[in-house]
Amino acid sequence: MAHLGSSRQRALALPVGLALTASLGFLPGAVATAAPQDGPATATAAPTGPKMSYVVNTKDGHSRSVKKAIAKAGGTVVTAYEQIGVVVVHSQNPDFGKEIRRAKGVSSAGATRTAPLTPVGITEEGTTQKLSAAEAAKAAAAAEPGQEPLEANQWDLRSIGADKAAKINDGSRRVTVGVIDTGVDDTHPDLAPNFSKSQSANCVGGVADSSEGAWRPYTDGSDHGTHVAGTIAAPRNGLGVAGVAPGVKVAGIKVSEPGTSLFFTEAVVCGFVWAAEHDIDVTNNSYYVDPWMFNCKDDPDQKALLDSLTRATKYAERKGALNVAAAGNSDYDLSADSLIDTSSPNDSTPATRTIDPSECLDAPTQLPGVVTVTATGDKDVKSYYSSYGYGVADVAAPGGDKYQIPGTPDANGRVLSTVLNGGYGYKQGTSMATPHVAGVAALLKSAHPKASPAQLQKMLKKQADNPGCPSHVYDTAGNWVEATTCEGGKRVNGYYGSGIVDALDAVKK
Repeated sequence: MAHLGSSRQRALALPVGLALTASLGFLPGAVATAAPQDGPATATAAPTGPKMSYVVNTKDGHSRSVKKAIAKAGGTVVTAYEQIGVVVVHSQNPDFGKEIRRAKGVSSAGATRTAPLTPVGITEEGTTQKLSAAEAAKAAAAAEPGQEPLEANQWDLRSIGADKAAKINDGSRRVTVGVIDTGVDDTHPDLAPNFSKSQSANCVGGVADSSEGAWRPYTDGSDHGTHVAGTIAAPRNGLGVAGVAPGVKVAGIKVSEPGTSLFFTEAVVCGFVWAAEHDIDVTNNSYYVDPWMFNCKDDPDQKALLDSLTRATKYAERKGALNVAAAGNSDYDLSADSLIDTSSPNDSTPATRTIDPSECLDAPTQLPGVVTVTATGDKDVKSYYSSYGYGVADVAAPGGDKYQIPGTPDANGRVLSTVLNGGYGYKQGTSMATPHVAGVAALLKSAHPKASPAQLQKMLKKQADNPGCPSHVYDTAGNWVEATTCEGGKRVNGYYGSGIVDALDAVKK
């Protein structure tokens, strides 16, 4: 995830160092901000502006009339998700947003980005610490009978009892976790046995492409989704690492733009709809939707993005998918009265703004029904970077913390998992915590196949172990300081929600 002027990363994984470097090329473009007005849409002059992408959210029964209004306002329909009333549109009319919001049958509409439809060149650099041959050999020498070759370095599995859970129930082949992310490398030998091609797709641009390999990362792309997938479901096959639920299937749903690590609304909506209609049981969402870290309801464009995303996540939930998402890496209190966002919009020129977290939501993690995940380190203490919030955080899980060093052969406090080209590497972030929760949710679904997403979420919270607010935590500089920002008690608090997930408890009858 690119580091864009804040301590939060694109795809919610922190790098080896204190910050992730990024290169950002700026492109011209503006977002329509005129407030909706009553009255019919009128014909416009020939389009003259740069091509922009929009979502148009329709009212029930108005799909046909809205499509006519879109054409009249100078828009071209890319795809229409009739199931949820969301239409993806391209237009070169600078006033398209303002005009279509006046059309009868339109609930909300807005630009999905502030720059034209051209990749803006945000790259991921330095996010993964690759496992060396010497480190791999050291781990293999320390492996106990029955362990995977690199499992001695997987402190995260042991911290939630996933190694013991695998001996009772390692997950059902009837359960699939969809990784909505930068793509998954299904050719990795430690992912291939559990990968489901029939449930995988590329959703970039808002239209699903399920052709062979479309779900894989770009040639010069990010290993983020591949790392996440390994944590969830790397099989116990005598190779590399093990996943939290090594018996379940994993699917890749790619939503990141080519040449970038940006996740735009049209792609993410497509991802959730794809998951809903392809029997995905759990979705893993280790990112926030660009270009706004927080989407504010009083802005017509940002409100439209929230509306589209909420429709998509609720649709997936109605179809049986539990949606799990990362809380973020900015050490923000998401239950605070106000926060300062310095990184939005991250596809053009960011500007500092003060937002109200109750009105400006981090999507998808703060959307209704989505499980919000915070990160912990080896000491079961909130990771120094993890965002949190009383009444916002649902559960916590190991995401890694370079200041909380485990007694593993590698003495590395980050999370080890699969990366590109058949390799293994370390990452830390709420991105890494989320797949642990998705894996435990998959184990619960395996044990309770008829459980609804709401029931799974209740079970997920019930089996979690809550240590209560800690007396101290590490700050961003590595100082062991008093924990003054944790609200709540041992039942529910802002750092861990209902607690740190427990895979062993999840599989016990």
